[in-house]
Amino acid sequence: MDLGECTKIHDLALRADYEIASKERDLFFELDAMDHLESFIAECDRRTELAKKRLAETQEEISAEVSAKAEKVHELNEEIGKLLAKAEQLGAEGNVDESQKILMEVEKVRAKKKEAEEEYRNSMPASSFQQQKLRVCEVCSAYLGLHDNDRRLADHFGGKLHLGFIQIREKLDQLRKTVAEKQEKRNQDRLRRREEREREERLSRRSGSRTRDRRRSRSRDRRRRRSRSNSRERRKSSRSRSRDRHRRHRSRSRSHSRGHRRASRDRSAKYK
Repeated sequence: MDLGECTKIHDLALRADYEIASKERDLFFELDAMDHLESFIAECDRRTELAKKRLAETQEEISAEVSAKAEKVHELNEEIGKLLAKAEQLGAEGNVDESQKILMEVEKVRAKKKEAEEEYRNSMPASSFQQQKLRVCEVCSAYLGLHDNDRRLADHFGGKLHLGFIQIREKLDQLRKTVAEKQEKRNQDRLRRREEREREERLSRRSGSRTRDRRRSRSRDRRRRRSRSNSRERRKSSRSRSRDRHRRHRSRSRSHSRGHRRASRDRSAKYK
């Protein structure tokens, strides 16, 4: 696909900086990458559905049995194409023995495909069989023909477009799992911080309540001390007044007694 030149900066130094920084804190760029890849997959799936709809409108209606036979031929075609693409890759890497083993498997699948094509041909009129039966690739939305040769199948399943969409879909699945795990971790951290904050608030309220209780207790103690002090002062004042009255009474009594004795002495001296 011709997407044009990427507008992002591709720099190995920046990549290294990001990898180091992501170990210390969560930058959450996986969410941006997931959104970017989801846009590719959404567009591909949209083209796939449109192509399926277009094929359903243009191609002849066939029975479910015939459709199942045609589907079997398509599946064998895909298997052959994938095996051939893998064999070519192994041959390019120098692994000739493994490549030869896969080619032997291709021959077996070709035999199965030939039998499936015979069953499909016998279940349809000759005129209908000659019509090219198309199918849409679920991975990259490209058209596949029922009668495509091996070279065409190998080019498709080993092509950059098909393999690129396979990588995108696999990477997207990984990113979705990563984002879900990080979101779950973030939610747990947020919940833990909220619980810690609520616990601190409860402890603060309890501490404030105890402080108020201590203040009220100290206030009651001060009132009691003042009350006892006032009571002692009143008792002291009462005793002091009582002593003063007693002293005044005794003083008056002594004064009266002295005056009475003096008057008696005066009367005695007069009669003498």
